[in-house]
Amino acid sequence: MLDTLDLDLALDKNTYRTQIEALMRQLRSLQKACWDKKQPMVVVLEGWAAAGKGSLVKKMVGYMDPRGFTVNPIWPPSPEEQKYPFLWRFWKQLPARGSIGIFYHSWYIHVLEDRLFERVETAQVPMVMQNINAFERQLVDDGAAIAKFWIHLSQKELKKRLKKYASNSLDSWRVRPEDWQQEKNYEQYVALAEEMLIHTSTGSAPWTLVEGDCQRWARVKVLTQLVATMTEALDRLHCQIPQPSLPPQERLSPAEPNLLAQVDLTQSLSKSQYKIQLSREQVKLRKSQLSIYEHQIPVLIIFEGWDAAGKGGAIKRLTDILDPRSYKVNAFAAPTDEEKAHHYLWRFWRRLPMAGTIGIFDRSWYGRVLVERVEGFAKENEWRRAYQEINEFEAQLTSDGYVLVKFWLHISQEEQMKRFEERQNDPFKEYKLTEEDWRNREKWPLYEVAVNQAIQRTSTPTAPWTLIPANDKYFARVKVIQTVSGAIVRELKRR
Repeated sequence: MLDTLDLDLALDKNTYRTQIEALMRQLRSLQKACWDKKQPMVVVLEGWAAAGKGSLVKKMVGYMDPRGFTVNPIWPPSPEEQKYPFLWRFWKQLPARGSIGIFYHSWYIHVLEDRLFERVETAQVPMVMQNINAFERQLVDDGAAIAKFWIHLSQKELKKRLKKYASNSLDSWRVRPEDWQQEKNYEQYVALAEEMLIHTSTGSAPWTLVEGDCQRWARVKVLTQLVATMTEALDRLHCQIPQPSLPPQERLSPAEPNLLAQVDLTQSLSKSQYKIQLSREQVKLRKSQLSIYEHQIPVLIIFEGWDAAGKGGAIKRLTDILDPRSYKVNAFAAPTDEEKAHHYLWRFWRRLPMAGTIGIFDRSWYGRVLVERVEGFAKENEWRRAYQEINEFEAQLTSDGYVLVKFWLHISQEEQMKRFEERQNDPFKEYKLTEEDWRNREKWPLYEVAVNQAIQRTSTPTAPWTLIPANDKYFARVKVIQTVSGAIVRELKRR
């Protein structure tokens, strides 16, 4: 693939000046249009060391409004970043709607430089590329446009530029030992790059190969394709056809099992049994917390369930025995304006627990296929594709060593009404009961369908759902802790 590029292609200075000036004016105009239309843009610049990526970025941003773009230079991950999934730091840096994010190097270093220096196992590479493809497809499905460039150099040109930079006192700091290794292992690096390009050039995020021996040619080609990508993205906004909206599904089809109806809500514990079992399970959990710290295992526990199902009480008993320095509870409500300006998974990626700690999410990304679906906050095509996005997200977590525990706390409608009335009549609890709770209760049949379908479509071998009978709070609290401890023990045995 790369050996078919004609690296002798070049532009003379006069032609370059004429073309680059026109391209930069177009780029500035398109940047404003993206801002006005809330069109996010991701630019990925990859290629050889000394391929001119830095000077290209400098030229590009010199004509742009600095309020509408960010440049993200990507270096090897810090010790903190190494405690998260490799895509975590890139999700955090994604541009908001209307902005342009320029990645000087990117997530592709994990399948290029990390492979060259054996920082990633060969057996892991197919999964890494699969995760990258899913990541980019999710961004494009959410409305982003992605322009990816590989700037290619001949070995002779690479060596020449590295020597030139190394001999200049102002530029020598830019030449890393790893850059010389690229030149030394040129053929091996070409093979790695070709494999990456083949497996990650997709319909939603194709690569553009750039002949880079002539910097003028490379700049014009990159900017020409960038302008075309931005123009196409803006054109698509004008051509979007409104999605037909089907009426809310009020009941499951005969082929769909009613998983909630199979939960035995009669299970219970007496107060004396509860005290004994709770104490025993909490001690086990505390021991498990020490083990996950020693083995640097990240644990993520998510709680979903009906209003008044007892999520808060279960979380309190779960954390009572834990060292507060090693866990964090995140309660998710309606997204903020900043969060709405990003992919819906963005806010959850940012709060993942690092290795050796426990993260507890009160509500989670399942809001996309539950409340956002039922209340119409997400379009039908958005919540329907979310099942795949969620499964991909959770597969990335578990393949990276996360213990992921997902709870649905289930109660009957009668028990919910009883608890609502108790809250209404208790001055210390009435703040917990809102008008939204009553509205949600009126839509119980719609939520019941959504919950059943979410559980059925996202319960996987590595990230199964646990349905907790929660009519009896004592039983539910003990069952939650037992399940978490069991999941941690299984992961410890696996390692």
